[in-house]
Amino acid sequence: MIRQEKKFDNPHKYDILITTPNRLVYMIKSSDMSINLEHVEWLIIDESDKLFEAGTKGFREQLAVIYQACSKAKKAMFSATLAPEVEQWCSLNLDNVCSVSIGARNTANEIVEQSLVYTGTEKGKLLAFRQLLMDGGLNPPVLVFVQTKERAKELFKELERDKQKLRVDILHAERSQLQRLQTLQHFRAGYVWVLICTELVGRGIDFKGVNLVVNYDFPPSTISYIHRIGRTGRAGRPGKAITYFTDKDKTLLRSIAQIVKDSGSSVPEYMLQLKKATRQEKRNLAKHALKRETISTEAKYDKDKRLKLEDMVRGSKDRKKKAEERKKRKPELNIKVKLPKRAKIAVSKEVLSE
Repeated sequence: MIRQEKKFDNPHKYDILITTPNRLVYMIKSSDMSINLEHVEWLIIDESDKLFEAGTKGFREQLAVIYQACSKAKKAMFSATLAPEVEQWCSLNLDNVCSVSIGARNTANEIVEQSLVYTGTEKGKLLAFRQLLMDGGLNPPVLVFVQTKERAKELFKELERDKQKLRVDILHAERSQLQRLQTLQHFRAGYVWVLICTELVGRGIDFKGVNLVVNYDFPPSTISYIHRIGRTGRAGRPGKAITYFTDKDKTLLRSIAQIVKDSGSSVPEYMLQLKKATRQEKRNLAKHALKRETISTEAKYDKDKRLKLEDMVRGSKDRKKKAEERKKRKPELNIKVKLPKRAKIAVSKEVLSE
């Protein structure tokens, strides 16, 4: 929340400015859109643990520019999960730091009913999800989290081929900004019942009334798990979260099972007795995603045939587009004059003599 005054001539006066770090830094450094933040009273950073990540994923350099521009502001950092690195940074760089926790720290919401389901293999996940559909366990709106955008496409096509007509759509980083906005609007309006997404939706986006979150792919960290299932159970509404896991996901199974138990849901005792993951194993898992078998059940022959047809259609569209672009261009005046052979020879000799 930023209370600010602008240098440039603008008749509108704002008390609160909601923005991303990169956009605000651009406005601070730009001469055309210079903004004065000297009178800012409060600077609030939401999702602070994500913004303060070290390396290329973090926003520390951008936040440093904003801090210098808001030198007199009181600073507050919000997050559902607060990493030790953020606390350490605050203790070193801020004065009179005070910590306020609402509920237990780094735990899931108690009003969310959570369950961990063992599926054995990747094919078992698809069977379990389809069984959930047949039993009427999907009470829209539903969020389904997968590991990568490729897996999101595969699951989307599998659900499209099912006889049960589901209003399903996907959301991932490969889609344009306009496509993302349209998908989000349709999901909020109820035109889309099941939204398949990646970690892109795990934070920051608020959906009212999400009844179920399905972790089709096991989350890469406990923090990711907390934020994913936090898409439901918001504003006091009850919710449900189902997490599928296979033998490959045993590294973090104990840690997440402990979170499920601490929030009031039941877990098998053997999960709590598994070997605890080391810090290095957790880091490796967060950096390098597990290699999983494909979701698609399409035969290789059918898949090759479909891809060949898609390439032909894509090539046809590209050729039509290029032809339309050529028509729009201003036609050039091309005049061809056919000269006799003797005239051509004479001209060439004159040119050579010069």
